[in-house]
Amino acid sequence: MPLLSATNLRHAYGTDIVLSDVSLSVEAGDRVGIVGRNGTGKTTLLKVLTGRMTPDSGSVSLAKSAKASYLSQDPDLDPEETLRGAAEAAFSELHDLHHQLDGVFAGMESAEGAELDRLLKRQESLERRIEAAGGYAIDHKIDRVLHGLGFRDSQFGIKVSGLSGGQKGRVALAKALLEEPDVLLLDEPTNHLDLEGRLWLEDFLSGEFSGAIVMISHDRYLLNNVVTRIIEVEDARLIDYPGNYDAFREIRAERRMSQARAYEKQQTKFKQEEAFIRKYKAGQRAKQARGRESRLARQREGSLERPVELASFGLQFARATRSGDLVVTARGLSKAYDAEDGSRKVLFHDLDVDITRGERWGIIGPNGAGKTTLVNCLLGTQEPDEGTVRLGANIQPGYYRQTHEHVDPERPVYRYLQDVIKKENPDGLLSEQQSRDLAGAFLFSGDEQEKEMGLLSGGERSRAVLAGLLASAKNLLILDEPTNHLDIPSAERLEQALAIDEHGKAIKGAFDGTLILISHDRALIDATCSHLLVLDGAGNAQVFIGSYTEWHDAEVEKKAAADFERAEAKRRAEQEEKKRRAAEEAKSKHDAQRAEQQAQSDAASGKFRGMKTEWLESRIEQIEQRIKEIHAEMMLPEVWKDPAKCEKLGKERSTLAGELEPLEFEWSRRAEEAMG
Repeated sequence: MPLLSATNLRHAYGTDIVLSDVSLSVEAGDRVGIVGRNGTGKTTLLKVLTGRMTPDSGSVSLAKSAKASYLSQDPDLDPEETLRGAAEAAFSELHDLHHQLDGVFAGMESAEGAELDRLLKRQESLERRIEAAGGYAIDHKIDRVLHGLGFRDSQFGIKVSGLSGGQKGRVALAKALLEEPDVLLLDEPTNHLDLEGRLWLEDFLSGEFSGAIVMISHDRYLLNNVVTRIIEVEDARLIDYPGNYDAFREIRAERRMSQARAYEKQQTKFKQEEAFIRKYKAGQRAKQARGRESRLARQREGSLERPVELASFGLQFARATRSGDLVVTARGLSKAYDAEDGSRKVLFHDLDVDITRGERWGIIGPNGAGKTTLVNCLLGTQEPDEGTVRLGANIQPGYYRQTHEHVDPERPVYRYLQDVIKKENPDGLLSEQQSRDLAGAFLFSGDEQEKEMGLLSGGERSRAVLAGLLASAKNLLILDEPTNHLDIPSAERLEQALAIDEHGKAIKGAFDGTLILISHDRALIDATCSHLLVLDGAGNAQVFIGSYTEWHDAEVEKKAAADFERAEAKRRAEQEEKKRRAAEEAKSKHDAQRAEQQAQSDAASGKFRGMKTEWLESRIEQIEQRIKEIHAEMMLPEVWKDPAKCEKLGKERSTLAGELEPLEFEWSRRAEEAMG
């Protein structure tokens, strides 16, 4: 029996049908990725599956006793709760007990006498219940998830009302992961995650989380490494593909090629029928022609649809002015600022970098590491604290920022593109058809090209701005998080426009200038960048020559080597500690034996303190003489051949030796006293 199933779902917004009699089932252990163009109904499907939205028709069923958790793009969190408390709410019973305990502690501040005794008993009772419910063992789990998603301990006490939208999204993601449901439904979980957070989430979902996953995501690497099944939402239908995202692309391409062949074959047949009808409609075979016309009309009603076009990028860019060989040169670049806690936050220091014509640089690092600040310093729009920056000759930069306040909201898409080209490149004015071709290359269909810029979604507006920027004959492009609002087809279209070959050179037909890209999109960075500037968030910057995957693999190897060295150092330290303890124990044992022997000698010598020295000397001589005799006897054949005789003599020798030691000690003591 499936954990989650949906049957014959249908939903429309007015006349726009987004789901048309679709069904799906999710089994235990399924890892499902949901993909499709923005606006095709992916989020609607997820909301229907979670019960947050009621479909026009159809049903959804969750297996009895199964638990589902949902991460929406607009999380609903208690604004008065702390960041850590909001994550801890995943353990609702335990969270309530902690709240009660906090109230007890608050009451203790002013309580006295019997009231204080009552609160102390209440504290003890609550702490027992907390321990029984999982206790403080979950604290480590909560902290680990929050740290993995980029939060610091110093932020745990901040109220939700004081968090940014991105931080709220990460808290909601932490809560959903901590609930450990049977089915985890995620709507764009990487929206507010930096590279490190995406890698952590990827490892968590693929290695630790054991439940089923249904996930909408534009992160192709996440889909490749986590999901084992792709569902594409297209034309109000759900199309199921086995495998990860790469497998989906391959199977879909084959499927659409087959559809295209069938469609073309059908259209050819229709054209042949139309030609026959036109030729004979008024002649002797008019009756036959009318029959064919009726049959053709019926065939057209159930005919194949033209497959959705996802052809390769075919736009030819205007040639930009050739820049100098050196595009950007920076020496000793440093930048820092005063943090809210009074500390000095260093973004980067003593950074040297040379960017030459045609190179593709990706700038990566955690949120808040200073990536945008670094770009502004390189462009000269922001002053560094130290160091120098020099732009090369004939540089014509084009800068894509994360906000688009400069866009005229009343301009249709195709007119906006014409205006941009005219403003940036007066000699490169596009005709209406050329601007429509440009819009089409960036996935704006005929009607969409007429939409005003102010009515576009965030992703559509981003596509339009990128299209205008890429066609503006710039020889230096700076793109700051260009795929933040793009769906996968749009991100792949941008990737095609910027793609490089294995040697780091622009492929034929792609942008051939210099690129500086800030992005958390690993697939985009890999496809377009052959140099990296890596900021670690602690003030350090690393220049790496190679792709993102090469850098990541090198970092994994470096971390593995460091982990191995730490483990070896720990093992060596443990061995040294073990040897030290063994030596101490041996010395302690030896000292104890010596002390015991000394005590025995002292006790024995005390018996002879009243004896005359002459008696001591006489007795010592007697014992030594007898020991010599025993040695001689034991050398005789008749003795060493007799075990009983040897044993008897050995015991006597031991007894005499024990008697001799205190006698000699007392004699030596008296001799030292006489000399002193």
